[in-house]
Amino acid sequence: MALPRGGLIRFGRRAAPDGPAPAELLAAMPVAMLAIDPGDVVTEANSACETLLNLGQAAIVGRSLESLIGRSSDLLPSDAPCAAYDVELALPDGRRQRVDLMAAPLPERADWRIVTIHLHAPAHLVGRAANRAGGGLTAVGAAAMLAHEIKNPLSGIRGAAQLLEASADDGSRDLTRLIRDEVDRVAALIDRMEGFTDTRPLALAPLNIHAVLGHAREVALRGFARDRQIREVYDPSLPAVLGHRDSLIQVLINLMKNAAEASDGPIVLRTAYRHGVSLRGGEGDRRRPLPIEVCVIDEGPGAPADIAEHLFDPFVTSKRSGGGLGLALVDKLVADHGGIVEYAREGQPARTVFRLLLPRAADRA
Repeated sequence: MALPRGGLIRFGRRAAPDGPAPAELLAAMPVAMLAIDPGDVVTEANSACETLLNLGQAAIVGRSLESLIGRSSDLLPSDAPCAAYDVELALPDGRRQRVDLMAAPLPERADWRIVTIHLHAPAHLVGRAANRAGGGLTAVGAAAMLAHEIKNPLSGIRGAAQLLEASADDGSRDLTRLIRDEVDRVAALIDRMEGFTDTRPLALAPLNIHAVLGHAREVALRGFARDRQIREVYDPSLPAVLGHRDSLIQVLINLMKNAAEASDGPIVLRTAYRHGVSLRGGEGDRRRPLPIEVCVIDEGPGAPADIAEHLFDPFVTSKRSGGGLGLALVDKLVADHGGIVEYAREGQPARTVFRLLLPRAADRA
């Protein structure tokens, strides 16, 4: 017999003599699961669902399925088990997520159903992380070699150009200035590459991420973004992040500079707490929680499709005047924190999002 519309269905709490209670099994399920009543109202959600939606159960129960995932249960008939593959969901915080949906009716409750949400396996993220790690090691070796083999001779070339300039006529001075300017440009490129050669571990400490963001924002507003609007959308309840202040400021300035060059619109800085996000290192390493999310968002067109998967590789850029090292250095510095940086196009209309996922200070081993 079906419960009245809007009534709650509660899974049994009674344990088998030698086994876990159904509620324990439900909570431990790694797949997001919802119980839906005949009125399309959610009456129960497990822990994996709370993580996916970034909402507590109290904020989920009682809401319509459509308000939570942007899809009504009409997609999934209630009279038989069914599945819908590669469906895009619109989550409450504006994220878009492609999933597989599966539903099954509750035999003793007419028009009730259980819906499970299966995230697509993030194989592209794993592969990209592996490729980026290999690219980072290559960049370290290349930077060390080039710094040693090129930078010292450059200073000699520049000095010779200065001596020639002192005794040259007006027409020749233009050529010596060109030599000097080009030497300075190459030296600046080498300086940036040297950032890859420092493999010493960062001295990480608890930081207020909003103070770090505030400083980076102030630098941007006084420089490359002086005529721009930089909006702050912060979660004030965030715990301290485990980070290196100067490195994080450099990461944020690099990302904001990219955003300023990509679009004339506002730049958005956003923070959030992401339950359940973690990273596992090599074999035998424990999972490292990465709950602190920092996003730099712009209204630009995003990266061209042919380089989007390689944005964090050294020397990959869509800018005519770029060297392709800014995002590679961001990737290295974030990895030195034990974190992740990712690129995405999200929202309607689509915006460019660079997302940092960082450890909190309380999770330090």
